[in-house]
Amino acid sequence: MGIDEIIEHVTSLGGVLVLRPGPGDGSPEAAWGDVFLYFAPDGVVPRTQPFATVVTKDQPGDRSSRLDRPGTFRVNVGVGREEFTALVGRGPREPAGAGEPDPDVTDTVLAHPVYGELGWVCVVDPGPRTEGTVRDLLRTAHRLARARRERREGA
Repeated sequence: MGIDEIIEHVTSLGGVLVLRPGPGDGSPEAAWGDVFLYFAPDGVVPRTQPFATVVTKDQPGDRSSRLDRPGTFRVNVGVGREEFTALVGRGPREPAGAGEPDPDVTDTVLAHPVYGELGWVCVVDPGPRTEGTVRDLLRTAHRLARARRERREGA
C-alpha cells in the first residue's frame, strides 16, 4: 500500500482536504513530502489537527520509526481511545508493555511513538498484512473527524 493509494482511499470517503507541502508553497521544509488529511468539505484548512497523516522522514523527537530507510513512510491515524485500546491492547495513557513491537516494525499496527497517548496509531510501510486494517482505521478517523465538525457547527 503506497502513499497515493492511501490518499485515493481517503478522498473517496468525501469531504477530505489533502495537503502535500512542498517547495515554494510557504510550508516549512520539515513538512515537504508529507501528507496531511483533514475533514474539510468546504476546502478550507480547519483549525483542528488532521485526522491522519503520512510522514516520510524522521523528525526531531520522533526518530524511533527509522523513516530514514529508503522508501519508508509511516501512516498515522487518530482513532480515539476505544479503537486504540482494541488494537494495541492497552489504553492510550497506559505505559507500553514489554510485549509491544518496536516502533520501526513494518506492516504492523502500533501505538504512535509520540501521539499514542492521544489515541493515535500508526503503521510503518503498510503492506498485505495491514492494508485492510489501515483502510478501516482511516474510515474510522474520517468518521470521527466528521462527527467532531458536525458537533462544532451545531454548537
